[in-house]
Amino acid sequence: MTGNRTAHPLLISLANIKAEYRAKSSHHAFLLLALLPVPNFITSDKGLRGVLGNRLLHECLNFVLEPLKLAARWGKMMSDPFGFRRYCFTPLAAYIVDTPEAAMLSGVGGKTSPVTMASYKQFGDPYQHEPRTASTTFSQLCAIESVVDPNHDIKAYLKVAKPFRLNGVHKLFWLDWPLAEPSLFLTPEPLHHWNKEFYDHDLKWCIRMLGAQEIDFRFSVLQPHIGLRHFSEGVSRLKQVTGREHRNIQRYITAVIAGAAPQEFVVAIRSLMDFRYLAQAPVINDTVCNRIGAALSEFHKHKSVILEAGVRVGKGNRPILNWYIPKLELMQSVVSNIKANGAAINWTADHTEHAHIEVVKDPGKSGNNKKYEEQICRDLDRSDKCRRFDLATAIRDARMEFGMSPVSSFVDDDEDSDDENSSDKYDAPHNENRTSSSSTLLNSILTVSNIGQTRRAPTNYFEEAICLIRDGDSNMPRPLRTFTAGSRTAIHLNHEPFMRRTLITDIASMFGIPDLAPSLARFLSCATEGNRSLYTIGGRRPPTNGTKLPFQKLEVWSGLRIQLKDYHNPRIVGPPQTLCAWPPCEERPSGRFDAVLVNTDPDFQWPFSKISGTVIVFHESSSCNSKFFQGIALLNFG
Repeated sequence: MTGNRTAHPLLISLANIKAEYRAKSSHHAFLLLALLPVPNFITSDKGLRGVLGNRLLHECLNFVLEPLKLAARWGKMMSDPFGFRRYCFTPLAAYIVDTPEAAMLSGVGGKTSPVTMASYKQFGDPYQHEPRTASTTFSQLCAIESVVDPNHDIKAYLKVAKPFRLNGVHKLFWLDWPLAEPSLFLTPEPLHHWNKEFYDHDLKWCIRMLGAQEIDFRFSVLQPHIGLRHFSEGVSRLKQVTGREHRNIQRYITAVIAGAAPQEFVVAIRSLMDFRYLAQAPVINDTVCNRIGAALSEFHKHKSVILEAGVRVGKGNRPILNWYIPKLELMQSVVSNIKANGAAINWTADHTEHAHIEVVKDPGKSGNNKKYEEQICRDLDRSDKCRRFDLATAIRDARMEFGMSPVSSFVDDDEDSDDENSSDKYDAPHNENRTSSSSTLLNSILTVSNIGQTRRAPTNYFEEAICLIRDGDSNMPRPLRTFTAGSRTAIHLNHEPFMRRTLITDIASMFGIPDLAPSLARFLSCATEGNRSLYTIGGRRPPTNGTKLPFQKLEVWSGLRIQLKDYHNPRIVGPPQTLCAWPPCEERPSGRFDAVLVNTDPDFQWPFSKISGTVIVFHESSSCNSKFFQGIALLNFG
């Protein structure tokens, strides 16, 4: 944490919180439940220290989580967001950890799967092994305890437990938790199980296959994109790499190795990439689950080329001829876990890793490094009170804006809960009024935005385009600089163009587009017919036929911002992305043109149609005759 202090932060959240809400750290969906100790034992036996540390951690979890176990077993009355009292149970839905911690929590030793009965020699099997259940683990512990007392001789107990591939912990915290199954609550974790696995294995295979110098060169010459990291010095010598870099490298890896690596090797790497991208979808149905399983099966079909090429190596660059990779075995349980617990992206450690900073590290730095547990709790308590005060005042302002009384009509359910006549306040008429006031207050709360947020929310160009059309007048410059293309795409141009009212001949010379004028003529001819919503122009020199343009000057924008809506949930608007189209200059002899895919046929819809129909690819080309509209926006004819 800070000042040479160490602890295991234990965070808690609710599984019924929407994923998009939990994903925003400003909503504080994860709360600090406890700081578990990290002790130093005086024994010099490394194995014994590990067993003692694991046992202490499970004992702490048993003590801290006991109220949740009782609620899961007997139930407990709780208040919902509307203030109604409900009889609730608290099963263990998910425990978000990385691979070593998952093994420790499930009670298994090293080189053993925490969610199945597979050992390290079975990690490369192309099928899922028998799930590890609570009953199986309990029966194994009972068999061991019938031979050795777990508290009398720990070394002897550990020796007897090794054939069962257990780690020596005899009181697992989840054994008496109803419905707790390791194969279910140890959910797939995208950050460590997939992204970190890609960096530790897949990328290393690619570097060995192409050579460090070649793959670094290929990454260095990639087109830079605003918002994405450009690896100008390559990827073979990266240090202190975060999950963001892992994802940025994954965007390019298949295209980078294509043409330089054997086809089967490229297929194997691409299959794993397909698996990761499909498994991280926020909405997954049976069709997607089948595609996830098919992608993993395709990797196992072509994985032999990786060992044959000798690119899987260990210490001293010695070839490894096995697949003893725990994270590879965990991939076999992804589909079954998604069907039981929902999309895996809901349980990513990205949120918990960031929450560690908010609820542990930052509060720890605010103190004087003495009694840090008390000071962290005090800091979190004060921050929570400030957030609640800001929320209450914001709701009050919203209620007054709606013409409502600033005094909430809610009644504290905890007051007079022991009164014999307390059930009278839940009669039908009052219930209807209560529901009506709840709905009105909820509408007021929905108008409160950015409560407690530390970062500026991205601009919503969809809302701006609607406002421009609704509130615009006849004096507003046309065409609009912010507009929508369909229902899922918004485009924004700067107020000032890159080039104002410039001759077409000068633009054609600057951008190296000799067929600019005839292409525009053909575009206008197609637009006049009105039988298509988008027209392909450029790429080939169109016939002029003596057609004259009704204008001689254009306004040119060298870039634009494009914003898309989420495919699975159109209510979610993604962050804007910048597309550049800079003409050749001394610093950039070939210019800079971002690649764009544009569907020109309204009968096709991405991604159902895949890359079918008529598609325009705006990109940089070595041929001057085919560089028209390389991501550049040309508007305001006249």
